[in-house]
Amino acid sequence: MENTLSLKQFLVNEQREGQAIDAHLIDLLDDVASACKEIHDAINHGALYGVLGSAESENIQGETQKKLDIMSNEMFIRCTESSGNLAGMASEEEEDVYSIPAQYPKGPYMMYFDPLDGSSNIDVNITVGSIFSIVKCPDGVTDPKLKDYLIPGTKQVCAGFTLYGPSTLMILTTGNGVKGFTLDPGTGVFKLTHNDIQIPQDTAEFAVNMSNQRFWEEPVQRYVQECIEGTSGSRDKNFNMRWVASMVGEVYRILTRGGIFMYPFDTKDPAKAGKLRLMYEANPMSFIVEQAGGVSSTGRERIMELNPTEIHQRVPVILGSKNEVDRVVSYHK
Repeated sequence: MENTLSLKQFLVNEQREGQAIDAHLIDLLDDVASACKEIHDAINHGALYGVLGSAESENIQGETQKKLDIMSNEMFIRCTESSGNLAGMASEEEEDVYSIPAQYPKGPYMMYFDPLDGSSNIDVNITVGSIFSIVKCPDGVTDPKLKDYLIPGTKQVCAGFTLYGPSTLMILTTGNGVKGFTLDPGTGVFKLTHNDIQIPQDTAEFAVNMSNQRFWEEPVQRYVQECIEGTSGSRDKNFNMRWVASMVGEVYRILTRGGIFMYPFDTKDPAKAGKLRLMYEANPMSFIVEQAGGVSSTGRERIMELNPTEIHQRVPVILGSKNEVDRVVSYHK
């Protein structure tokens, strides 16, 4: 492992080889890595730092915030706002987009992030993570407004997530495949450990919240029923179900051994088209999954081609192994 590339060394090499990476993006990802290391440290110390439990407040989504939700959001902002790489950012925990303070230089990128995905798992010590997405700021714009952020996921230049599990691991794509970088606790450096991650096209695992089954549309009902019937049904093979209630954990499992993850449209809350946020969760995860050879859809359309109408927009999500996602999409058609 002594010769393993660090995250920054890897990005510099990619830049030299003519990939669409510039010095600002390298520095920005270094800042993001710093934020993730701080979050890793807070999570690892847990009750010793007094960071567990509810903050007794709600975010803009109407969800109860954990203390670590608020701390992680502050860490992301503090680590990235002052380096001159960002023109602005948007957080799942903030009502409005965040403008870079006037005393700091502005940069050519905008970032969307979910500082702590799956935070309901914190107090029971189950895997959580951070998700981020980076796009170019529109030409001539130095202080982007809300309308500047409402662009489809196809405009992403980089997406990633950091998984705080038995080891802390950053998954990253800059549009040239998917890599994994493991945090070395001895040196505090993210090092390249997973090269050219590819999702198997076929799978025998599905991940879905079965408690919502009665609210699903018929295409998803049909697909899940086929999985449950196993060898006695039309699929003629047995499936296993997995569910950890954190998107980062679900997607990482799919990246390593295949599978399909679904948080589909349901009628549980007619005011919400889906559970997951387009800009902070669905778009970055879709970029990663597609770069790894998988597929990501609402069931009716490619997620990254959606034109957002609001910064906290929710969408249905069906992603993972190509042949299984294609099957669910065909049922919708």
